[in-house]
Amino acid sequence: MAFLPITKKEIEDLGWDAPDFVFVTGDAYVDHPSFGVAIISRVLEAKGYKVAILAEPDFRSKKDFMRFGKPRLGFLVTSGNIDSMVAHYTAAKRKRSDDAYASGGKSGKRPDSAVIVYSKILKEMYPDTPVIIGGLEASLRRFAHYDYWDDNVRQSILIDSKADILIYGMGENQTIQIADLLNRGEEIKNADNIKGICYVVKSDEYKPMSVVDLPSFERVSESKKEYAVAARKQMDEQDAVRGRTVIQKHGKEILIQNSPMPPLTTEELDFVYSLPYERMYHPVYESVGGVPGIEEVEFSITHNRGCFGACNFCSLAFHQGRSIAVRSEESIIEEAKRLTENPRFKGYIHDVGGPTANFRLPSCKAQAAVGLCKGKKCLAPQPCKQLQVDHSEYLDMLRKLRKLPKIKKVFIRSGIRFDYLLEDESNEFFKELVSYHISGQLKVAPEHCSAAVLDKMGKPHIEAYKRFSDLFYQITKQQGKEQYLVPYLMSSHPGSTLKDAVELALFLKKEHIRPEQVQDFYPTPGTISTCMFYTGLDPYTMKEVFVPKTPKEKAMQRALLQYFNPKNKDIVIEALKIAGRTDLIGSGKNCLINAPLSTVKSKTQVNLQKQKKTKRQNSRGKRK
Repeated sequence: MAFLPITKKEIEDLGWDAPDFVFVTGDAYVDHPSFGVAIISRVLEAKGYKVAILAEPDFRSKKDFMRFGKPRLGFLVTSGNIDSMVAHYTAAKRKRSDDAYASGGKSGKRPDSAVIVYSKILKEMYPDTPVIIGGLEASLRRFAHYDYWDDNVRQSILIDSKADILIYGMGENQTIQIADLLNRGEEIKNADNIKGICYVVKSDEYKPMSVVDLPSFERVSESKKEYAVAARKQMDEQDAVRGRTVIQKHGKEILIQNSPMPPLTTEELDFVYSLPYERMYHPVYESVGGVPGIEEVEFSITHNRGCFGACNFCSLAFHQGRSIAVRSEESIIEEAKRLTENPRFKGYIHDVGGPTANFRLPSCKAQAAVGLCKGKKCLAPQPCKQLQVDHSEYLDMLRKLRKLPKIKKVFIRSGIRFDYLLEDESNEFFKELVSYHISGQLKVAPEHCSAAVLDKMGKPHIEAYKRFSDLFYQITKQQGKEQYLVPYLMSSHPGSTLKDAVELALFLKKEHIRPEQVQDFYPTPGTISTCMFYTGLDPYTMKEVFVPKTPKEKAMQRALLQYFNPKNKDIVIEALKIAGRTDLIGSGKNCLINAPLSTVKSKTQVNLQKQKKTKRQNSRGKRK
């Protein structure tokens, strides 16, 4: 049997008395290295451990959690590939009907706050068995954090879940070390010296050590300023070279985060991707239509981890980290050859990428010795002078992939960091990207055009995108191709006023960009942007930040980015009035909305009418 066991009968057929670990996940079981459960379970298997998968357990009863009985060593718990609240709700807090990581693609298979729900059930049923939580949901919620859906500050998920250990980051080495410790017969509390984990001690049992002491849960709950201080300190210590132990008091308990686990070496990463993944969802889901999440990644190859771009709204810096880890060229070529042997393979590799596709080098030569700079961006607002830029290794790898038998096309669909690409003195990679690796459209992420907003996002200014766009279309024309850029754009990010949204609308009109989709800022746990959203403060300057929060404000900013849509006409007119830009309403070539000027009241007129109305009301009051 190629898949790991998912039923009691399969375990019995394997001759196991009990699994060493039961892996509980809110996702359907997909054995593909784009899924965290697949990686961790295969790594454990390769190290000689017996792992059973409990996928999408029925959280409304305890029956499913009894399927395998008590594991020999412990339970591993994750909500799945993404945070369960993000999986369930839109940025407008509306319930989603679909779930790409669920069997049949239907929402409702996992609970809200899945890690907490699963862990509490397991601790109640098996109080003496270690419960180790990990994955994105656990990683991003490891400290006291603002929860957008509760609109409140919550405790660390480790305390709320009652689990024994929290693994943050990617987790392979932490999991192996914990497994080996338990296998030696040691207690789970002895894992307290392993890097990349969090654990909890009673305040009266805490032994003082050299640490970064965050404002307590109680303080960050009461003071937004203290919350911002804590957010900055957390982010500043997420470096494997210089990161220190961090603690945060929660009542009579203390959360302790050990320093980060170093990124996997190339040899370790090659090992992870050499394991015998089925690269598909379990056949048990075939009858319900499979698992939609496999479609985009089944024939994709991950060549790196980490992102030193570290945009403020992105969770990567807090989860994977800013340091770049890469696989060897040989490992990637071998994976591509295995893809060509798959009967489902049609000759197209859908992506050769990662968090940022074109990162293969550390951000600078000093990084290995001193870590990444604290409180600074490598690429924003301008690229650092110490940045090392070279696409030659990535380009060589892509050329070799293109020459493999049975491969018709190699696409790059994950993020190309265009500002980094522009720093390359050679256009060789850019030319071959346009020639060979785009399927008609290249998605890039300028996100906005206002310098003030981009600074809050931690993104480069729009001039970099303009340079990239001009060069892209120049090369495309030279090669006689018809290809287009598809820019990702975000509305209502902290710092974005209505005037900034109007500025973006004008930019889109000038550049002839008509976005089909616009993403409202989504305050996911653990990011600097979410800190700004909740506190109204920039944690790196402690200056106030305007935050669009009401549904009306968000709707107006979103509509402005699609001003050309007839459905948005009325709300765009209203937004332009409020912004004092009625000059953009009319039939002129620079106008955003075509409407008769006679029907539009200027801001001054509206204010005068309000003043007259107030005077009339006051005079009536005096007569009475």
